[in-house]
Amino acid sequence: MTSLLHLDSSANRSHESVSRQLTALFARTWRAEHGPAGYRYRDLAADPVPPLETAYCALGRRVERNGFVPPDGVDAMVGSAAEEREWSRTRPLVTELLAADTVVVGAPMYNYSVSASLKAWIDRVGFPGALTDPDTGDGLLRGTKVVVISARGGAYGPGTPREAWDFQTPYLRAYFGEKGVAPEDLCFVDAEMTMAEVVPHLARFLPLAERSLAAARAEVIALASGGAPTGAGSAGVLGRVEASAG
Repeated sequence: MTSLLHLDSSANRSHESVSRQLTALFARTWRAEHGPAGYRYRDLAADPVPPLETAYCALGRRVERNGFVPPDGVDAMVGSAAEEREWSRTRPLVTELLAADTVVVGAPMYNYSVSASLKAWIDRVGFPGALTDPDTGDGLLRGTKVVVISARGGAYGPGTPREAWDFQTPYLRAYFGEKGVAPEDLCFVDAEMTMAEVVPHLARFLPLAERSLAAARAEVIALASGGAPTGAGSAGVLGRVEASAG
């Protein structure tokens, strides 16, 4: 069965959240194409993943000393009630991720990177060996399609003055790539200048924000429908215009 894991991580759980609007559009489009049976939703802000504790680290180090241990083998290595608690928090997230053919991640940019709620999820599912083939050492997310949808208050795309301030895209590209996601299966959709209608000194960029959001919506629909990226590239369009605007 084709399956979708839908993750939201915006602290803003209202209808004003642009990343939530776009991930919801992706999910609606995907369900219209594939049906609701394979759909699973997790709100990382409403139901936060607990931060890692000492017992997580102790269990993880024990596992690492034994090479790549699959999740089924970790149960027998748990050495305390605290470790059992940490593993019981971790394993369901790993199982959920591995079961998905497609993962859509709502990842608003916070302080030039990802939100704390998304980082907590990443730390959990990154448990040593959990996403690694024990026989080959390859990442188990090969064949998984990951779509990262980001909302950004400013502009950070190619050619913008703050292009080098984007620590979000390189980080997520490296993380999912190391877990086995092929470059062609990892897509980024960015809606930029989302604060233009809120912050007075950014008001002149409101037309660019509207163009960026429209391009992001078109990209989301194309990807959720099973097509290739449209190449609309809202960040690229904004990059050229923002750079010229100073």
